[in-house]
Amino acid sequence: MSPNGEAFLINPDAPQGQTRFPQARLSPTSTHRTIYISGTACCRPDGTWPGVTENSDGTRTLDIRKQTAAVLENVDNIIKGATDGKGGIHNVIDAVVFILDMETQYAGMNEEWNKVFTTCASAPARATIGVRELPDPRMIVEVKAVAVVEA
Repeated sequence: MSPNGEAFLINPDAPQGQTRFPQARLSPTSTHRTIYISGTACCRPDGTWPGVTENSDGTRTLDIRKQTAAVLENVDNIIKGATDGKGGIHNVIDAVVFILDMETQYAGMNEEWNKVFTTCASAPARATIGVRELPDPRMIVEVKAVAVVEA
């Protein structure tokens, strides 16, 4: 079983689709702690913003792939820090992804997601929501998650 519990798929024998998440995840039956991770962006503790390039004309170039990879790494670091290294990104049981533009950003976000979660059996349950804006103009993706880690 994956560290984030058991995947539930209505039709587990169906071919795996473009996206990597099950219909639901059952939390592990062992003794565990549940961690609720606040909405997390690509910003690093040192103040850097992966996936954000400040152009000489004052505009910004925002890269959904780099930002998504950084967000998932930040979520991993949050879980590791909160559990003294006992857990990580693969303990996420549920996630909500917020992006600014489904048409132009969903595919890139999903490509990075699929690099971390390579199968439906190991991926958390997930919803992706297109939003009008996020808290900082440098943000184009934000992830809120729930993880389950053995105590």
